[in-house]
Amino acid sequence: MKKLFQKNLKRVSATLLLALAAAKLYAQEAVEVAADVAKVDTGNTAWIIVATILVLLMTIPGLALFYGGLVRQKNLLSIVMQCFVLAGVITILWVAFGYSWVFGTSFMESGNPLKFFIGGFDKVFLRNVTVNTLLPNVNIPETIFVLFQCMFAIITPALIIGAFAERVRFAGYVLFIALWSIVVYNPLAHWVWGGGWLGELGAIDFAGGTVVHVNAGISALIMAIMLGKRKGYKYGRPTTPHNVAFVFIGSAFLWLGWFGFNAGSGLAADGIAANAFLVTHVSTAAAVITWMAIDWIRNKKPTTVGACTGAVAGLVAITPAAGTVDVLGAFFIGAISSAVCFFMVAVVKTKLKYDDSLDAFGVHGVGGIIGSILTGVFATQLITGDGGQQGALYGDWHQLWVQTVATLATIAYSAVLTIVLFYVVDKLVGIRVSARVEEEGLDIYEHGETSYN
Repeated sequence: MKKLFQKNLKRVSATLLLALAAAKLYAQEAVEVAADVAKVDTGNTAWIIVATILVLLMTIPGLALFYGGLVRQKNLLSIVMQCFVLAGVITILWVAFGYSWVFGTSFMESGNPLKFFIGGFDKVFLRNVTVNTLLPNVNIPETIFVLFQCMFAIITPALIIGAFAERVRFAGYVLFIALWSIVVYNPLAHWVWGGGWLGELGAIDFAGGTVVHVNAGISALIMAIMLGKRKGYKYGRPTTPHNVAFVFIGSAFLWLGWFGFNAGSGLAADGIAANAFLVTHVSTAAAVITWMAIDWIRNKKPTTVGACTGAVAGLVAITPAAGTVDVLGAFFIGAISSAVCFFMVAVVKTKLKYDDSLDAFGVHGVGGIIGSILTGVFATQLITGDGGQQGALYGDWHQLWVQTVATLATIAYSAVLTIVLFYVVDKLVGIRVSARVEEEGLDIYEHGETSYN
């Protein structure tokens, strides 16, 4: 009996050990599977962190120096302050509810009619966004995606500054930009990137042709018209930039930062990012050469300001197309946009008699429109893959129609809302400075400082 008991005990012990080993192995496999599902892609994450830094550099110091160098000395600090303060104001608005309005999903799931304008309130103050929340497919932390998109929300209203430079009150500017970000930028970003109707329509806007440049450029034109021309400004005789070296340094920062702007918008360190990097550079190079050549032929001298402006035009135009066109498309987009923007800045602005101080509309608005439309021409499955989107050049005229609809919708929405906001802000705090302040300079009157002592 004793031997039988010992024999059975050994059998039970062996069975238990086997069961424990199997359970341990199963648990390890379950942990490994869970880890694979939730594992952060460190390569993608590192790249988007770098891209976020590059996009911030576009506004401060890039755009601040580019615009600051173009204005007169007495207004340099007003431009610097207007760019710099955006990094604070827009960041708070974005984290508070802007991100939720663009990328939230509570309204999208419930069928709420407000989904036409915003995604929802489920991510207000980044609720439910933690260090462990990952974006599907690319496996980057949602926290860095929030910040990456925040940089786009910052630079977009900053572009408008170029239209009303040297003649707006700082208080009116801050209120206008805050409201504009809320009711113009956020809904448009939701339409295109947050699951809205333009995205569902199939519109291609890889990095912000409509959301950023057409949007800001049209608002810039409206503001320039409604404010009226600067005191003493003569049509056809541009104001002499006070520091061309600043213009060069600013445009160099913009060119550099744009690689993060475009190549980062795929949210992964992959072939699409590499292609976006390449076509961004090629388009810019083509635009610089085109602008310089026209400047040289028309005005007998190639200018630094002209070359820098041409570079920005090329960067703007390739933005919506960077994830869908090849080098051929990039070359033609850069060259065509540069030529058209030159014509708008040098001829049309004078003929129509509006004072777009630093050509925010002529470069960003027009460049964005050209780029968005030409995306529907040059998009190719060589980049988008088999079954991907392609343009009219490759037989798909439908995509060109979609791009046109998206561009026109952006123009209409931005123009109407900007007009409304102008009247609201002007009634509340006033927008334009007095004639005396404009004559003596915004730096000393609005900020109590001078840029050079």
